[in-house]
Amino acid sequence: MKINRQYRIAVIGLGYVGLPLAVEFGKIYSTVGFDINSQRINELTLGQDSTLEVDNKELECASFLSYTHKVDDIKNCNVFIVTVPTPINKSKQPDLSPLLKASKTIGSALKKGDIIIYESTVYPGATEEECVPVLEKVSGLTFNKDFFCGYSPERINPGDKEHRVTNIKKVTSGSTPEIAEVVDKLYQEVITAGTHKASSIQVAEAAKVIENTQRDVNIALINELALIFNKMGIDTEAVLEAAGTKWNFLPFRPGLVGGHCIGVDPYYLTHKAQSIGYHPEMILAGRRINDGMGQYVVSQLVKAMMKRRIHIDGSRVLVMGLTFKENCPDLRNTRVVDIVNELKDYNVEVDCYDPWVNETEAKREYGITPVSEPMLNQYDSIVLAVAHKQFAEMGVDRIRALGKKNHILYDLKYALPADASDLRL
Repeated sequence: MKINRQYRIAVIGLGYVGLPLAVEFGKIYSTVGFDINSQRINELTLGQDSTLEVDNKELECASFLSYTHKVDDIKNCNVFIVTVPTPINKSKQPDLSPLLKASKTIGSALKKGDIIIYESTVYPGATEEECVPVLEKVSGLTFNKDFFCGYSPERINPGDKEHRVTNIKKVTSGSTPEIAEVVDKLYQEVITAGTHKASSIQVAEAAKVIENTQRDVNIALINELALIFNKMGIDTEAVLEAAGTKWNFLPFRPGLVGGHCIGVDPYYLTHKAQSIGYHPEMILAGRRINDGMGQYVVSQLVKAMMKRRIHIDGSRVLVMGLTFKENCPDLRNTRVVDIVNELKDYNVEVDCYDPWVNETEAKREYGITPVSEPMLNQYDSIVLAVAHKQFAEMGVDRIRALGKKNHILYDLKYALPADASDLRL
């Protein structure tokens, strides 16, 4: 395929979001994938992706894509796409430091006529209120005169091989009507599912942040229903299956709510709402419920162990799964650690087993060293926390064989038949 020379694109941040996008643009445009992590650059240069979002053949197809951690290598680019993380801090407030650092990096390379497109999740107004001033200060250029911005929120679902960057409809926007059109047409070249051009950057920012807020609130409702039904001795899954026979009943399930989006994005919206004098009651209530599920799971497990006369202090529990969702290695904001930490407060010895997890990353992020293989007949309780396909393939008998003769099996994810476990959420 012949290269299109109109744009020279730099994708800033090569994680779950940035790499797939860089690969697609790298098929038709001169594209530079930039990341401050030199180890990440080295592995991609060797044709390997540790996130497993892009396979080796897909990397090879991006003929015009190169990788770098050097700012000088992006100074020739005229379109910069920012895909860095936007986490929250310990106080559950937005942490814009990665975004602002990326903006400083771009500012040092910015030239007249350049376009900066942000994909990272933010609260409405953040692009123009927080990022643009940094770009102006570092570059000495004037917004909407010398350079322009767009916002096109990412919609990547880690581990999902069906919904990929190209076949998920893309929301686009620009800082002027003309730039909005340019941004929209640029994405149309790689997004086969098409685009939706929002009326402003703030509309696009708001659309992104409510996508996951809506899911968070819905899951919180189901989690609260599970708490109620458990107290009543009613099987929550059976209730949801019955209710699901109605055509417009939404198929949410209870569980831990973590990851880089659903457990984080609502705090961006609530932060902005509170800054303008509005207290968002429903959203924060949903967050409280979802953030408390790890503690609830452990309380239920401890009660069940006591009923079986299993001594809690010094007992041994196997937690199966550490990632925030099934069949992917993504550890970001996993709430399985809440279960691990809560169990340790009871002086329980906890082993974590997850065939998807990078041991070094788990140790660095959470101080947890996963076991390479759980031992037979060793555990007083087993918590099936993530529904990895490997666990389903193990089957009930092999999972049960990991426990002592008298043990509790807690299935958080309804991964096993209803009568196969001792506890379900």
